[in-house]
Amino acid sequence: ALVAAYCLLGAGWLIIKTEGPLQLKAVQWARGSLWFTAAGIAAISLATPMVSAAIFAKWFSFPNIFLLSPIPLATLTLLLIIGRSLRRLPERLSQGNEYGAWVPFGGTVGVFLLAFYGLAYSLFPWLVIDRVHLWQGTISPESMGVILAGALVVLPMIIGYTVFAYRVFWGKSTALKY
Repeated sequence: ALVAAYCLLGAGWLIIKTEGPLQLKAVQWARGSLWFTAAGIAAISLATPMVSAAIFAKWFSFPNIFLLSPIPLATLTLLLIIGRSLRRLPERLSQGNEYGAWVPFGGTVGVFLLAFYGLAYSLFPWLVIDRVHLWQGTISPESMGVILAGALVVLPMIIGYTVFAYRVFWGKSTALKY
C-alpha cells in the first residue's frame, strides 16, 4: 500500500508537469493506485488501535473520539475528491482543459499529512509500541549537540537546493527545442 501511495503521489506530479499521452497515462496510474492507497490507510487505521490498549484509548475515549474524528473524515473526503477528479480528468485533458489537474497531487499530499499526523498521534511517546519510550531511545546530550550542529549547516543547503531545483524545472515538461 505504501508503494501504491508513492505511485499515486508521483502520478499526481506527472499530471501537473506533463501533457498529452503521458499525462493521460499518469491519470490511469493514479486511478489504479488510489484504492490500494485507501485500503492501506484503512488497514493501518483499523489495526493500530487493536495492537495497543493505550492507542485504542487515545482514539476512542470521550471526548477524543469527537475531537479526532476530523482526521479520518478529512482523509476519506480527500480520497473521494481525488477519485472524482481522476474520473473527470481524461475528458478535460483531452479537450485541452487543465483545470483541476493539481487536485490529485494536492489531495495526495493532504492524505499523506493526515495519515502521518494520525500515526504520530497514535504512537507518541513510543518509538516501538509499548516497548521503547521516546526518552529511552535518545542518545547523550553531547551527541545530540553534534547532530544539531550538522543539521543547522546541512538543512539550509537542502532547502536552498530544493528551491533552486523547483525554479529551474518550473512549468510543464516539454520536448527539447534548439
